[in-house]
Amino acid sequence: MELNSLSLEQKVGQLFFIGIPSPEIDAQTRELLDTVAPGGVCLFARNIKTREQTRKLLDDLRAYLPLDPLLSVDQEGGLVDRLRRIMTPLPAAGLMRTAEQAQILGRIVGEELSILGFNMDFAPVVDVVTEERGKVSNGLYNRAFGNSAEDVVELAGAFNAEICRHGILSCIKHFPGYGATQVDSHEELPIVEITEGEFASTDLEPYRHLLPVADSVMIAHATYPKLSLQERGPYGKLLPSSLSKAFVTTLLREQLGFEGLAITDDLEMGAIIKNYGIGEACKMAVNAGADMLAICADPVRIVEGYGSVLNAVESGEISESRLNTSLDRIATIKSSLPLPPPFDDSKLDLLSAKTAELCSRLS
Repeated sequence: MELNSLSLEQKVGQLFFIGIPSPEIDAQTRELLDTVAPGGVCLFARNIKTREQTRKLLDDLRAYLPLDPLLSVDQEGGLVDRLRRIMTPLPAAGLMRTAEQAQILGRIVGEELSILGFNMDFAPVVDVVTEERGKVSNGLYNRAFGNSAEDVVELAGAFNAEICRHGILSCIKHFPGYGATQVDSHEELPIVEITEGEFASTDLEPYRHLLPVADSVMIAHATYPKLSLQERGPYGKLLPSSLSKAFVTTLLREQLGFEGLAITDDLEMGAIIKNYGIGEACKMAVNAGADMLAICADPVRIVEGYGSVLNAVESGEISESRLNTSLDRIATIKSSLPLPPPFDDSKLDLLSAKTAELCSRLS
């Protein structure tokens, strides 16, 4: 089925990157897929039980949805390793010291995801966590490559190139730069107290270098009160970057010239839910310029967010041109999706062995 033959309801569904509740397409999952017909599905540990089951689930999602879906996972390594139940756990990105090591990590991730049936990875993290920034607990422990902008460009760039070489779309994150935050956006809205100079010389550097080779960007939930781009939302509150036209459209699109997909970080995070409702946040993100909206856990919230965007398009609160711009980007990236290779459990065993070898080299 082609994009232009979809109903309005199905077109709006293409904007959603959702989590599903089960390790198979059971009755609850089927109802959710029938309602939203999402453009993307992200798997989590709850969905991943065995290698064969994971491949079957992803193949079934391809067959069930009206358009080939983006099928992603957060496979960074270290603390964020969704495949640790079925593959040897990966070392953290923060342990990589050379481009060769980052390249090996990317090669392992790219191959294992491809064989399992994924076509996208919500990685690499390109936040710059300097030694000083790393002294606080902000949810980024060991998730970032190196501790300088130069390290991130070199190491994350090597990882990025390898996963892409194996047919896995990349998603660099968390735009516009999350390394200086002092809280975890899963819990509350971060206030990033950095100056214009530090922002330009440190946090934006990886994006200047890596945007030309990235397939997509994940937009952070963060505020930057010292930056001129920072907007205020309802009741004068600082507007998160994920809901801000100044960050998503002015900075990412117009100033940095990015033409790929812009995907929000999970809109169920405390940073958003505690300050906005899921429906309002979805509408604000689309009008800010986001192409896809990630809602990763609660089916009720997924359906609520979907309904809010659909109603907003029907009423004109979200224009058809805004919708079509994102649909064109989604269609473009989907047109390049390769079919996954045949499932090969023995190859996955070899990749697990390579992971163990890499871990031993880093210890």
